[in-house]
Amino acid sequence: MGGLLMAQGFPQGRLVYGMQLPIQSQSAMYAEAWEADATTEDLAEIARVADRSGFAYIASCDHVAIPRRLAEAMSTIWYDPVATLSFLAGITENVRLMSHVAVVGLRHPLISAKQYATLDRLSGGRLVLGVGAGHVQEEFDAVGADFERRGPVLDETIDALKAALGPDEYPEHHGEYYDFDGLGQQPRPVQPRVPVWVGGSSPAAVRRAAVRGDGWLPQGDPRDKLPAQIARLRRLREEAGVREPVTVGAIAEPLYVGEPVWSVGRRTLSGKPDALADSLRAYGAMGVQQIQVRFRSRSRSELTDQMAAFAAEVAPHLN
Repeated sequence: MGGLLMAQGFPQGRLVYGMQLPIQSQSAMYAEAWEADATTEDLAEIARVADRSGFAYIASCDHVAIPRRLAEAMSTIWYDPVATLSFLAGITENVRLMSHVAVVGLRHPLISAKQYATLDRLSGGRLVLGVGAGHVQEEFDAVGADFERRGPVLDETIDALKAALGPDEYPEHHGEYYDFDGLGQQPRPVQPRVPVWVGGSSPAAVRRAAVRGDGWLPQGDPRDKLPAQIARLRRLREEAGVREPVTVGAIAEPLYVGEPVWSVGRRTLSGKPDALADSLRAYGAMGVQQIQVRFRSRSRSELTDQMAAFAAEVAPHLN
């Protein structure tokens, strides 16, 4: 496998699957009831099942603090992604470890580089750095970050992080918001180029992914909207003269393998494995290379059973 494919971390031309971990973030939009009482061992076992079931990655979110006005909808349960993924790195072997997404504008890029380079080193080169602009103003205000200019700050932060996560012990970056050189950081990442995937579906986020990203993480675009977004992403990338391939992602509808005996929700795809695979192959046909899957469940054991069933009965038919 060539250096570029190694940097991307995923085989080109195939549809792979990963998942955002439960428990580590518990927004009312997607958390299952059982997660409220889940334990560290529950989180660990889910990661182990993903590792041995062929999941391409497991992902963890990032919020520093949630204001009271948003706590009911978002909850205040948001594990730190570096700490969480480092813990899981020690009990897994193959699955990639992704921040989906790190709000890197909340921190100086040298601080983020130190954390994520260490994570890549400790995990043997399994990091995928997903980044996003953030949306909670109170978080930015509390740490002294610029909420109104978070887009331009993120653009420059990506450039600074690419320098700081590169092979040089003494990275260099000179920009409007950050300026550093002559400062050594070790350990260096194992990967010669840590893949940076950009999250978001706004026009600015798609442009950012096209111009600066190694991958794009759309945030819940429906199927009928994705082809136009992907076409725009590729057009902007070509216009910018970026020749490296970009890994295009999608968040699939909630899934349930088999015929559920409980209400899994109107939007959930359920049924026989071949029917689920047929439905999910549509993502590959529109140019998606990785899908993020989420399974409806009433317990940890039901979730891990769903993960195993998907890996054994659905995934072999995705390509």
